[in-house]
Amino acid sequence: MTVAAVIVAAGRGVRMGAGRPKAFVRVGGETILERSVRAFASHPRIGRIVVAVADPPEAAHALGRLAARVVLVRGGDERQESVQAALGAIREDEADIVLVHDAARPLVGRDLVDAVIEAAGTGGAAVPATAITSTVKRVAEDGRVEETVPRDRLRLAQTPQGFQAPILRRAYAVAARDGYVGTDDAVLLERTGGRVRVVEGSEENIKITTPVDLLLAEAILERRGRGGKHG
Repeated sequence: MTVAAVIVAAGRGVRMGAGRPKAFVRVGGETILERSVRAFASHPRIGRIVVAVADPPEAAHALGRLAARVVLVRGGDERQESVQAALGAIREDEADIVLVHDAARPLVGRDLVDAVIEAAGTGGAAVPATAITSTVKRVAEDGRVEETVPRDRLRLAQTPQGFQAPILRRAYAVAARDGYVGTDDAVLLERTGGRVRVVEGSEENIKITTPVDLLLAEAILERRGRGGKHG
């Protein structure tokens, strides 16, 4: 079973407030982009890696030697456009499974990647997700609480999300035909009746969006450096 990875790193990262694209912000001595790429480049089951970025030459410079391990493509304004561009750089005979990962989750562990690959291989599509521990409220436009939403069956989706390649390509083709833009890859399959399996995500697989997230990522890396387990 051949596996390819798409890493999405074309966002501007406005909420980070760093004055440069979020992918080039450093965490633990490396850029977010480097850490995300290395997580997949070092994985023995992953072959082709395509990274969608805003500026391929700038990304190549930032990646250094890692640039030789990946294919860089120019991403679009929307995440979905970036993934579509990356899929175009993967031949049909290069991947049975395609993983799609947000570079903003640079702490992804090998165990989680393996779990997604296995689940996608047997079920067609898989998404890592974690349980919600806080109380969830549905709020009206005027700020009034409409209801407290039962959280037992709610999950917070993460990446990498994994798909058998033909299923993912077909879902993207249908979304493009319909002019539909989703917030992740799995929803493109869900909207056409496709089944997506959930695997247990990792609390350490955080998405770095704000300066506070960056501090949390640094703390996780420090813990790992002391021998803490990560997945």
